[in-house]
Amino acid sequence: MTVSRHALLLLALLPLAACKQDAPAAATPADANTAAAAKQASTQDAATLATAEANAKAAADAAAKAPPPVLGTDYVEIPNGQPFEPADGRIEVAEIFGYVCPFCAAVQPTVSAMKAKFPPDVRMVYVPAAFGAMWDNYAKAFYTAEAMGLVDKTHDAMFRAIHIDKTLKGERGMDTPDEIAAFYAAYGADPKQFVSSMESFAVATKVNHARQFIMNAFTNGDQAGTPTFIVNGKYRVKGKSIDDMFRVLNQLIVAERNAKAATPAAPAATGDVAPAATPAATPAAQ
Repeated sequence: MTVSRHALLLLALLPLAACKQDAPAAATPADANTAAAAKQASTQDAATLATAEANAKAAADAAAKAPPPVLGTDYVEIPNGQPFEPADGRIEVAEIFGYVCPFCAAVQPTVSAMKAKFPPDVRMVYVPAAFGAMWDNYAKAFYTAEAMGLVDKTHDAMFRAIHIDKTLKGERGMDTPDEIAAFYAAYGADPKQFVSSMESFAVATKVNHARQFIMNAFTNGDQAGTPTFIVNGKYRVKGKSIDDMFRVLNQLIVAERNAKAATPAAPAATGDVAPAATPAATPAAQ
């Protein structure tokens, strides 16, 4: 696909809007060097998990009761939008995220809780944003970890390392590939192999694919931000708040499921509301 001048300009501006800084504060950092701090961290983890599960359920309940989402207010249709990864018949939820983004770290527990409760016809993929500087190294690290089969073990842990334990700098400074590889070494990666893979052609190709997907999602002129959720490549979630964002996400999943059931081969309808969504539809996560 030829990249337009507008798309190139958008990519150049992405770092300015990379992460919403008005996110709620993450859990209080713990000092891993003391037993007392370790106990405190465990307590925080349990409390965070309970809160996240409650938030995920509340979003699903709100989705079932609320009116259908409104085009332009609650979500944006992506022209000629396609799923990030080859379709396998399931509904794809893609999260555009950055490990260095405080807002992404704040919502990650709810994202994990929601993902765990997705029904079999829904799958989630992560799309790391390469917005320049430290963002690029972490996008490369994500795809290196993915190639090594480490994402499930390390995804949440990386947010914690940056934003809670602060053993990595994230947006507070530039972590080197060696420093990032040292984190993954604790999960079985060979540090030298990890650094080499970060600079490989295969990883560069994946990072470029992620960049193109993000550009396509924001061709309407909106500023790009993280986290952003895309449903089946077609709908970009907006929402008025964190809770509202998850409400809209649930509703769009249901709408896409209903559209597939009604007319599997037909294109999604356009209009003022998401196709086939109804307030009484069963939410995607319960």
